[in-house]
Amino acid sequence: MLDPIVNFFTRIFQLIGRGIGFVIGIILWPFMWVGRWYGQRGLILKAVVGLIVATIVGLYAYFFYVTQFWKDFDPDYPARVAAGSKTAQAANALAGDPIGAPAAATGTAAAPAPQSCKRSEIAAVSADLVDFNVNRNAWISSMLASKIGFFGVPWRNTPFMDNKAAFQLGINQVLRRTTTELVDALGRARGTSRIDQNLQDARTALAWDEDAWYIGLRGPTRPTPSVYREAIQKLNAFNASLEKCQATFDARADNLLQFLDRIAGDMGSTSDILRSQIEASDAGWFDPRADDRFWFAYGQLYAYYGMLSATREDFSAVIRERNLTTLWDTMQTQMRDALNMQPWIISNGNESSSLFPSHLATMGFNLLRARSQIVEIRGVLDR
Repeated sequence: MLDPIVNFFTRIFQLIGRGIGFVIGIILWPFMWVGRWYGQRGLILKAVVGLIVATIVGLYAYFFYVTQFWKDFDPDYPARVAAGSKTAQAANALAGDPIGAPAAATGTAAAPAPQSCKRSEIAAVSADLVDFNVNRNAWISSMLASKIGFFGVPWRNTPFMDNKAAFQLGINQVLRRTTTELVDALGRARGTSRIDQNLQDARTALAWDEDAWYIGLRGPTRPTPSVYREAIQKLNAFNASLEKCQATFDARADNLLQFLDRIAGDMGSTSDILRSQIEASDAGWFDPRADDRFWFAYGQLYAYYGMLSATREDFSAVIRERNLTTLWDTMQTQMRDALNMQPWIISNGNESSSLFPSHLATMGFNLLRARSQIVEIRGVLDR
């Protein structure tokens, strides 16, 4: 009596097995054809083709390695950068302020000690983030395997290999914004003084194409990492001049207000990008664009956490005078807590779904919460 049922399910499973075999056959057929063709060629052609294949395999293997292993990733990096300051003892001084040398113990006249000033922590954090992107890690966007994509399909349209690139681009967005503010306002006295050439060169370097390789549409060019390394040198040169009291850092309240305005606008723009992706798809774990949107925003938050920590040091007197210490502490704590969100797979599910979380919505909330704290601080400065 059970035989018809058993036979029915047997036939179903046989058909499923044949279907799977047919699909696998279609997938493997090109490789089998290439294998037969390769076996019939001469030794020289085999060597050439084998070398090309080995190069491609090696290229993708290295690309896999550098995209999956993130060196020196540390959300608490601002403390490490601050610890490297030679002028850390002048915690109450503004960036660029002279630091008094200790008085001589004897009454004999001595040659005056060279005057020293406090460095800019914003410039120091900027240099460290560029170093993190292009020296301690490979710059993904300009790598050949990144430009080739997944057999011609751009990595951003796949769920693979694009997380680190998006994270680096988020950091770079912050660096471009910060160097612009350093050139236009922070690194000069008022708006009519001369622009610092080191800062101008750093801004120009970071404005270089993010995906430039050795060869571009117009012929040979410089790859992105080599140009960005010049920005590190120029930012460090600016701080070296600042420590010798040969450069300017204008730590005025109105400059701080303007800088916070730019940061708030940048965060608002990114949260809108996240909202657009949430509205465009609710495919949960299967949205191939959700991961790069998330990690771009995460990179931006990672960089701004360091920048705002540095801003607190550079504008310490302004923050104390305006009684902003508690508000600033709250903002930094919230931003640091947001950086603990590091999901293995990014999901862009419906916000009311109980099965597929919406990591984009959570990241957007974290950005807007940080932005609201910045706007509140800005409001106090504007009174």
